[in-house]
Amino acid sequence: MADDSAAPSRSEATYSRDGVLKRGAAAAFSVAMFGGIANQALGATYGPLKFQKQLASKQLRILQWVHFVPAYDKWFDNTYIKAWGEKNDTEVKVDHINNALLFSTGASQVAAQSGHDLFQFLSPPSSFQKQLLPLTDIVQEVTKKLGPISSVGEKSTFNPKTKQYFGFADNYVPDPAHYRGSLFTQIDTPVRTWEDIRKAAPALKALGKPIGLGMSNEIDSNMFLFALLYCYGGLLQNEENQPIFAGKSRKGAVEALKLMQDIFKQGMSDEVFAWTAASNNQAFIAGRLSFAMNAISIARTLERVNPGLADDTWLAPIPRGPFTQMGNEHVMGVYVIWKFAKNVDLAKKFLVDQQLGYKDHFEQSAFYNFPGWTGAIEGGFPAIRKMAAADTHKPRGKYTVLTTIAEKYTANVGWPGYSNAAIDEIFNRFLVPQMFAQVVQGKLTPDEAVTTFGKEFTYIHRKWRNAGLV
Repeated sequence: MADDSAAPSRSEATYSRDGVLKRGAAAAFSVAMFGGIANQALGATYGPLKFQKQLASKQLRILQWVHFVPAYDKWFDNTYIKAWGEKNDTEVKVDHINNALLFSTGASQVAAQSGHDLFQFLSPPSSFQKQLLPLTDIVQEVTKKLGPISSVGEKSTFNPKTKQYFGFADNYVPDPAHYRGSLFTQIDTPVRTWEDIRKAAPALKALGKPIGLGMSNEIDSNMFLFALLYCYGGLLQNEENQPIFAGKSRKGAVEALKLMQDIFKQGMSDEVFAWTAASNNQAFIAGRLSFAMNAISIARTLERVNPGLADDTWLAPIPRGPFTQMGNEHVMGVYVIWKFAKNVDLAKKFLVDQQLGYKDHFEQSAFYNFPGWTGAIEGGFPAIRKMAAADTHKPRGKYTVLTTIAEKYTANVGWPGYSNAAIDEIFNRFLVPQMFAQVVQGKLTPDEAVTTFGKEFTYIHRKWRNAGLV
């Protein structure tokens, strides 16, 4: 995640992090599905001066995060939204809030049964399904025009139990490894496998440049640690969405926990237990880290503030483990439409139009936002690869690997199953980072942690299966 996103923004002045979290926490994961606050964020309104003959109902209200690329939000709010509003004779208001507040704010809007017409989450909000309108119709409409939805988009927004799409996969973000090329050359170690990283850890720490892999209650740690479990075969569920963490995947989970024990002991510092989504960015950009898993927010920010360090920052796919080489999307941009939304047709039209013209969003986000439908950029991955390769920043061509990561090494949260309601609860309660932290801090052994947390994961799956959503 970006360093920019952790600070209060121009459009969240009336949102207190603690206040929103407290309001949302009380209702989170209830069968009735979650807490409530009407819109309070500040934002700009755009649209044509044509409303004399119209009722105020022809308005569209959107809530989404403060994007890591400030220029993207500026373009989205002042150019894209304005043009779409004028074309559709609609007043559009976009509110932006800190990414850490999205889940609790969504919970609050549900409790109030009032809020935005479109609400964008950064991880699949599967546990909200009973409060969401199915979007199967517009997914099918876009698919007819662009070809199949991406696998990560499909598994992040489709419920095989209900046979409905509960969300719209607007975009996903590849999650590369960032590493200091000169340092890894100096210690003569590649960045191919997690065993390479384990080997490199003590040498890098001796150089005063530790490894930065978060183990705290924030989205970056969550996405990375879920993926590390995949790499070692510590799967929370199978392809049929059945919990297997305490079963046949136990050995892989134990090995992943042992790996993090070793890397932390030999090559990290205890700051990683208190990190926010901005912290790994800030530490790498300050020159303190040698390796981090993050979206290209690190590399792009370095190009603005420290070109010399940017030139020494390389990108690679997630390191390979003994079971597989598979990462999560760094964030998954999923729009939903509440059942209490006032302008459903406008909201659906906005989503369809945006995906059909997604090339501008890809470019304006500096290659951060990959479209939910690869065909949204004419020519698909070959065209995306060519666009990325044309970037002139050094090392030349380093962004080309994003296409490889998107094609081969990006999965949904909960892979190889779907991002279902059980996975959503596990994710938003930060149980996986807590499991790793307790082992690395010596509070539980790897075996004890897998047993303890495996029982909780199984209980959560059973609860949501009984609710008819898994």
